[in-house]
Amino acid sequence: MAKLDKDERRDIAHEFKSVVNMTSAALSSWLKTDESQAVGMTDEGGKVTGSEEHEAVGHKMGRRILSLQATKATDLSDDDFAAMRKVIGYVHRHIKQRPHGDVTDTRWRKSLMNWGHDPLK
Repeated sequence: MAKLDKDERRDIAHEFKSVVNMTSAALSSWLKTDESQAVGMTDEGGKVTGSEEHEAVGHKMGRRILSLQATKATDLSDDDFAAMRKVIGYVHRHIKQRPHGDVTDTRWRKSLMNWGHDPLK
């Protein structure tokens, strides 16, 4: 990834804050639940269906988001900004796949919440 200039960093940080609509406290609490740990896909491409299985990519990213939220903007690295871009892209793609009806208790919503976005907010 090419070195980001100040404006690119600002734009990415702004969009990241826009799509990550869960507070650090809410995300941290969510990631500790069995529901959070029982959705998503593994690094190997398998579907996670239980908290006793391998950790989902989104769950790992949720922990990374907490780290990003706790880091001062001036201390963020290019790797951090790459992770932020990944979150932005995932949330935008996933929102377009919203299922019909009540999404309150769907894998779709739970997966998005692992990525820091609660579509019901």
